[in-house]
Amino acid sequence: MSRIRRAAAAILLATAMMHLAPAHAQTSAEPEPLRVMSFNVRYPSAEGEHAWPARRAIFMQTIKDADVDVIGTQELFQQQGDDITAALPEYRWFGIDRRGGHGDEHMGIFYRADSMALLQNGEFWLSDRPAEAGSISWGHPLPRMVSWGLFERKEDGRRFYLVNTHFPHQEQSAPARSKGARMIADWIAALPADIPVVLTGDFNTAPSDEPHATLTARLRDAWEMAPERAGPEGTYHGYSGTPGDRIDWILIRGFMPLSVTTIATAHQGDYPSDHFPVVAELGW
Repeated sequence: MSRIRRAAAAILLATAMMHLAPAHAQTSAEPEPLRVMSFNVRYPSAEGEHAWPARRAIFMQTIKDADVDVIGTQELFQQQGDDITAALPEYRWFGIDRRGGHGDEHMGIFYRADSMALLQNGEFWLSDRPAEAGSISWGHPLPRMVSWGLFERKEDGRRFYLVNTHFPHQEQSAPARSKGARMIADWIAALPADIPVVLTGDFNTAPSDEPHATLTARLRDAWEMAPERAGPEGTYHGYSGTPGDRIDWILIRGFMPLSVTTIATAHQGDYPSDHFPVVAELGW
């Protein structure tokens, strides 16, 4: 057999073997999706049946059932964060509170330490002095901030940023929410373009308002883009279980949303928070 005929035969054999290979072998190079949660945990106020000790167990079960890689939380107090990692030791968390210490609300970020490495992290404040802890501008009654982390997935070295925030809720704070959205959009735009970004948060405003338009000029809303959605659209419910506005968003750059779920499950008649958590499965 000539060299040319031998080469042609080898190509035909390789092609036939490729078609005979099982489907999973052909897709084995596809990276596993990233699972992200945004969760306003509700601070541990004395609320009777909704106080933190009363809902702590169902909160932990909600996170365990969701089986997510990273979580952006809002209203988190240090004791709640420590309770979560004590009950779910596969997770770690980081962040300082909105006044620069650990006695107030944190924009705490959780991640699975068994599969994620935290490479860098930091924070900035939504004010005219973003590097000044606890700084207030634009009519905020309280400090508002952003926590962020740069992660590397241990199995394949893929990196991404998680950025997490909580906008003010007062009606008169609409201009401050708009300025905060512009600051975050500009900050994300300055990140390396080849590293994907996830923005989680309680934005305390509807997708029809200006902050959403500002952020989605550069990011994509996972809920709007995902081919599969489950659960109610609204995320705030005030422990009633009745969805209100969709104020908790997961926005992305450099990812493809595969599915988004709003978890509206009650446990023994109660909910883990006054917000439904949102989970996005993201393809690279």
